[in-house]
Amino acid sequence: MDLIGKKGFDFIKNRKIAYIISVIIILVGLISIIFQGFNLGIDFAGGTLLQIKFDKSVSTTEVRNVLSEFNLSQSTIQNLSENEFVIRIGKIDSEQRTEILTAFKENLTDLEVLRVETVGPVIGENLKKLAFYALLFAFIGIILYITVRFEFKFSIVSILALCHDSLIVLGIFSLLQKEITISIIAAVMTIVGYSINNTIVILDRLRENIKFKTREPFENLINMSINQSLSRTINTTLTTIIPILTLYFFGGNILSDFALALFIGMLAGTYSSIFIASPLLLEWNKIFKIHQKGIKISREKDKK
Repeated sequence: MDLIGKKGFDFIKNRKIAYIISVIIILVGLISIIFQGFNLGIDFAGGTLLQIKFDKSVSTTEVRNVLSEFNLSQSTIQNLSENEFVIRIGKIDSEQRTEILTAFKENLTDLEVLRVETVGPVIGENLKKLAFYALLFAFIGIILYITVRFEFKFSIVSILALCHDSLIVLGIFSLLQKEITISIIAAVMTIVGYSINNTIVILDRLRENIKFKTREPFENLINMSINQSLSRTINTTLTTIIPILTLYFFGGNILSDFALALFIGMLAGTYSSIFIASPLLLEWNKIFKIHQKGIKISREKDKK
């Protein structure tokens, strides 16, 4: 019986290609994280953020030259338009901030301060810990939930898929040196919830197929389950990505990184639900069967 030919695309047959693609993307991201690190926003690194708008067109070089007078030439300067900038400065007090703004006015042109944010180093460290614990407890909760609702092996492959999605987002942000802020961590948490929802839909269909199609090989059941859920997965992804792209292009510079993280995560989450989580169940079964076979042979030798 040519089950795959009648039921759709053979995802299991092509799973190794998917594994290779994922490994390459994750490795590139990990190399970037090791050698470049993350561009931590003031939420985590501490410091002061200034968003200012000059009355006339000003270049990034001119802004940096003024900052160099205060030994702050290494500050991160983001050019939002010809006369609007977001400047992330190290630890400075309110008096130094006033002096810097005065220097801008004297050396360049009049300006308007649109935003000022200040985060101390202690708060930044606490936020790092809280972000880590948030992701950790989310993963633990998912393991417990899926283990109770399905099986332990289902929870393991689901967590591996979520780690896959999170590493891809963080790796790309490190590679592009996009700023990691609290909003990006919120985006990663959103991606975790979205990805696990897609994965559960496929696993739920697989559980039903295992129950009613007991004579089918496990490989065929996985392919059936993915193909039966495919239209729902694609439709959900497309209807989610459209507003995210709208947010990216029209939401302004403040929301663009958040939308980018969601966009990357949604694609990675959909990909992992189809090409990673479900096929990994087949690998688990193969390993488990080999282990069981080894135990059986060992027991037979002991009896002899």
